[in-house]
Formats: sequence, C-alpha cells, structure tokens
Amino acid sequence: MTEDKKELPPRYAGFIAGVFSGVMKNAVGHPFDSVKVRLQTSTGRFTGPLDCTLKTLKNEGIKGLYKGFTPPLVGWVMMDSVMLGSLHVYRRFVKENFYPDEKKLPLFGHCFAGLLSGWTVSFVAAPIETLKARLQVQYDAKSKIYNGPIDCAIKLWKLDGLKSLYKGLIPTMIFRTNFIVWWGSYEILTNYFNENTNLSKSAINFWSGGLSATCFWITAYPADVVKNVIMIDNAENPKFKKYSDAVKYVYNERGGLKGFTRGFVPSILRSFPANAAALAAFEFIMRMF
Repeated sequence: MTEDKKELPPRYAGFIAGVFSGVMKNAVGHPFDSVKVRLQTSTGRFTGPLDCTLKTLKNEGIKGLYKGFTPPLVGWVMMDSVMLGSLHVYRRFVKENFYPDEKKLPLFGHCFAGLLSGWTVSFVAAPIETLKARLQVQYDAKSKIYNGPIDCAIKLWKLDGLKSLYKGLIPTMIFRTNFIVWWGSYEILTNYFNENTNLSKSAINFWSGGLSATCFWITAYPADVVKNVIMIDNAENPKFKKYSDAVKYVYNERGGLKGFTRGFVPSILRSFPANAAALAAFEFIMRMF
C-alpha cells in the first residue's frame, strides 16, 4: 500500500470502502460466527463445532446458522466503515504529525493507528454485537426471549437505557486492543508479498487480509469469549459486576484455560475467508479513488 501523499486517497474514502468490506465479511462469515457464539456461551449442549452445526441444521434448518444476521449485516457495514475509515484517517494523522519526513508510515505507526481504530469502532460495535449474541443463543421456543433485533433493542433499552446496550463496551475495547496485531501483521505481510512475490495487488490484499486476521484471532480469542459471556448475561439480574468476574466464571465453570478456547475452530475457519474477501474488497475500492 503506497503511502506517498500524492497517491493517498481522500480521508472519506475509507468510510465508503468499508461499506463494501462489511457486506462481504457478513455474507461469508456469519454461519461460522453463529457456531462460535453458541459454543462459547453454552454448557453441555454441543460436543464441538461439527456437532453444533449439524444439530443447528437438523433442528432449525439453514436459518439457524443465520440467526442474528440482520444486526451484523447492518452492523458490519457500519463497523467496517468506521473501523477502516478511521484507520485510514489515523494512518494519515500519524504519518503527517509524527513521521512527516518518512516515505512510508513505519510499522509502529500502523500498529498505533490500528489500536485507535479498534477503540473507535468499539463504540459502534458494542451494542450491535450485544444484539447479535443475544439472538444467536436463542435455540428454541423455550429459550426465545426476543422476536428480532428491534425487539431485543427495545427490551434492553427499557431495562436501563444505553447502559444495557453498552454493557459490553469495555470488554469490546479490550478485545479490539488486539488490532495492534491485526494491522501490524497486515503491514508486514503486505510488504513481504510485495517484495518477494509476483502476486497481483488484489491477491496480496486477499492473502495479507486473511493471514493477518488469523494472527489477530489467535491472540484476541480469549478476550472474545469473555466479551460474549458478558454480553449475554442476564439483563435483569446480571451475574457479572466486573470484567474479572466473567474471567473467573469462564475459568472456573468452563474447564479452566480450555474455557477460553471454546468455539475457536469455527472462529479461525471463518477469520481467513471472511476477512480476506473483506479486505480485498476494501483495498479494491480504495484504489478507485
């Protein structure tokens, strides 16, 4: 990715390109995400990702894998627009104010911009992911509380306003702190492929996007487990008063350290194709400016 000022797209470009990234990411990744969340938040219901997938298809059909699809469809468009748009803005800000004499933004600058974009998008992601997670763990009529994302949002709002929708904000910010890994590794991989292969720009974006997302999920996954456990906590009588309470719960009730890896397989399987396609789409649109 060229950092020359003359070739930099306008600041608003990232927000537009992020929309295309969000659509692509959700279309490819949602079934994997549904399995991941169900494994993360259930106890004894499934023996693994394949069992979860087969039982979901048997009992609920293909629609079961796409439960909670609407919030992330709208949400990923918003989140990727904010995430990638702010990333582009932060990269320019860091480059212009801290490395004005450098031809390219150094790796530390990419990591710092990634961290800031992660924290920024958390304010959009927290309520959207709360709705998604609560809908994804409605297995049957007995466990059904909400009729859809709007009904879920209204019921949570009635309980404690924005506080109910933003209960997962701090866990979301902790989880997205690992964007340092994502965007740092994306820059490293992009430079490697540019210097050592004859791949096209789109192919480089695809492989760098998929592999860097895999690096991110490997480091961030335990925080994602804790985040989702907090997000589906009983809204009226919450079990977790502090982030550490959820960490202790996962460790004590979910089998020790293994509890922080539940649902990892569908998550890591999803991370490559969903993010590879999403970032290839993002970079393609950015090159059009």
